Amino acid sequence: MFTGIVQGTAPVIDIIEKDNFRTHIIELDDALLEGIECGASVAHNGCCLTVTRIDGNQLAFDLMQETLKVTNLGELAIGDRVNIERAARFGDEIGGHQMSGHILFTARVKDVLKTENNCQIEFQIPARYGRYIFSKGFIGINGISLTIGDVDKSHNDVHSFNVNLIPETLQRTNIGSRKSGDRINIEIDPQTQAIVETVERIMADRT
Repeated sequence: MFTGIVQGTAPVIDIIEKDNFRTHIIELDDALLEGIECGASVAHNGCCLTVTRIDGNQLAFDLMQETLKVTNLGELAIGDRVNIERAARFGDEIGGHQMSGHILFTARVKDVLKTENNCQIEFQIPARYGRYIFSKGFIGINGISLTIGDVDKSHNDVHSFNVNLIPETLQRTNIGSRKSGDRINIEIDPQTQAIVETVERIMADRT
């Protein structure tokens, strides 16, 4: 389980490509290495991955075909930085919201509006996922627990929504360097997803 409170970013220092398979290696700060072992879960841009090899501060992770298809991790290049969160432990404070590390889909950055103390980013999503998007609802964006701002469902094939980011979020994560057209990992709050799908199923059974 994760909480969406990104603990920092880490650079991708090597990528090993195979057919529908990729291994990427990141370099973690000492503060994030404490107690880590092979088999541990670490979220990269919100996607739960398993540590497969440890060499000092360098950790390797394998990405299967489904991960490469559903997330933006297959687009990473050496030198890119990913948002990092270690798996939550029992007793940890949940400062964001409960997240599984399972990416549902990706969104495109539509627009970025920056002022002196704030940053607002607007995202476009396929309309079929619009039923999960509510103003003031929780959402995971590249692994960051955020609150949805305005929602626009006026288009048939594409919906959009925005989030507002404080300086601390911009400093701690990679979201501040995103630009129009970038693909972003999205995880819907599991409770929201379960409620929406349950209501849809009940309504369908009544018709």
